[in-house]
Formats: sequence, structure tokens, C-alpha cells
Amino acid sequence: MILADENIHSYIITTLRDTGFEVVSVREVAQGVMDEEVIRIALKNNWLLLTQDKDFGEWVFAHHIEGLTVLFLRYAFGEFREISQTLVHLLKTQQTERPFFATITTKKIRIRKL
Repeated sequence: MILADENIHSYIITTLRDTGFEVVSVREVAQGVMDEEVIRIALKNNWLLLTQDKDFGEWVFAHHIEGLTVLFLRYAFGEFREISQTLVHLLKTQQTERPFFATITTKKIRIRKL
């Protein structure tokens, strides 16, 4: 299961759902909550956190939040179709043990084991 932060483009969420992934969108169920609550929801349910918010990197690496797997998207505004395909490819093929922090661009995927 994937928890999509509020900043995730609806096209990406729809693409994930259309390819068989279960996605809960913060925008749909808890709009406006603080990052701490997003983290709490993801950890409580053992969900992957999909975000474009750099602050979650700070939570993981500087504040040492444990057990959180983050899929951090970095792409230009017009690249939401391309990043969707890269993300689907990662989710279908990745074998990395959780937790990890993945930085995903349209050209590259970097995974850091936590």
C-alpha cells in the first residue's frame, strides 16, 4: 500500500491505481495534516510514503525517523507522465528490503537503505 502525500499529481495516483497498486491519498482522506501526522499514518499501517516534499528527507536523515520508506519524486512540471512510468517500473521490479529512501527522477533512481 502507498500513502500519497498531498503534493502528488492526480495523474500519478491514477496511473498507480490503474496498474494495480493500492494508493491512499492524503488529499482524499486527511487534507491539511502536518508532516508528523503523515509519517504517523504511514508507519502505523506500514505503507510506503510517496512525496515530492524534501522535508521528509530531513525527517528520515536528520531527525532519524525509523522504519519509514520514502519514495521521493523529483521532476519538472511537465514530466508527470514520465515520472509515473519510472515509479511504476521501480515498484514492479525493486527488491530492496524496507525501510529505504528512494529518490526518483525520470532518468535515475537512487535507493538508500536505512
